Amino acid sequence: MSLEVSIEAQRFEIAGGFRISRETRTHAQVIVVTLSDGTATGHGESVPYPRYGESLETVQTQIEEIAPLLKNGLSREQLLEAMPAGAARNAVDCALWDLEAKRTGRAATDIAGVGPLKPVTTAFTISVDTPDKMAEKTRAAAHRPLLKIKLAGPGDDERIAAVRLAAPDSTLIVDANEAWDESCFETNMAACEAAGVALIEQPLPSKNDGLLAGLERRVVICADESLHPGKSIDGLRAKYDAVNIKLDKAGGLTAALKLFDDARAQDLKVMVGCMLGTSLAMAPAVLIAQKADFVDLDGPLLLAEDRSPGLKFEGSTLFPPQPELWG
Repeated sequence: MSLEVSIEAQRFEIAGGFRISRETRTHAQVIVVTLSDGTATGHGESVPYPRYGESLETVQTQIEEIAPLLKNGLSREQLLEAMPAGAARNAVDCALWDLEAKRTGRAATDIAGVGPLKPVTTAFTISVDTPDKMAEKTRAAAHRPLLKIKLAGPGDDERIAAVRLAAPDSTLIVDANEAWDESCFETNMAACEAAGVALIEQPLPSKNDGLLAGLERRVVICADESLHPGKSIDGLRAKYDAVNIKLDKAGGLTAALKLFDDARAQDLKVMVGCMLGTSLAMAPAVLIAQKADFVDLDGPLLLAEDRSPGLKFEGSTLFPPQPELWG
């Protein structure tokens, strides 16, 4: 059975822009793969990750190179061997899941053996800025139960204090995106403890995160950039208490489900995270979110306009995807 393979780059405007420690963006740039057997059609979306050398062009090229194998019926398990982990494999893998669901009339959750999907509470991200501007953005979002605060290194103690004052009742998780070093680590850690932060994501650069192994970690520390695409999580438990599983880095839902099981086997908490994409990118991750300790799938909430049909949100409550979108 031959498949038609379509690859398209798309752009979506970000509402108000998006800033982290190493970059500022105005648009989400995504790759969409469409697979069709003439009757059923499956879609998958991925977001290239510049941190690991990915771009729209490199991701599209990777998918074009694998297209002949897809046309001849490459399976999801075979895909794990045929492509490296990353955004290209994610788009293809998620499209294969969607195609199988549409072809068989079985929901992706049934195929995965996850069980009926339930609504989950997602974090809502506050971009890094001055303490005053972050406090202003936080006050507008203080009704949300879970906020993710982007940080930048020196001065984060003031940012954390300002945000906590602006949202006294919200659970806070913070993401340093590798921006801390020895000059500010202790100060920022103390600020997180004082503010009752529930989780700190990737405080140190991955190449220097060995420093975490000898520390008493009074706040949950979560690996993101230190969980490299396609690499084992072995050895992370000495430095981290949790891992952030992103489908773009895992290389698809198939690999992410395996990674989730590996994390649990090593007694690691799990955050399911995302790159800045649309509802089509978030939908497969909802399967992982069902048993995750922290959910950060707010990409569509940060866009000026999501694709349609999209995921349903009520405040920070994220509802399972409808088949018209994915799965």
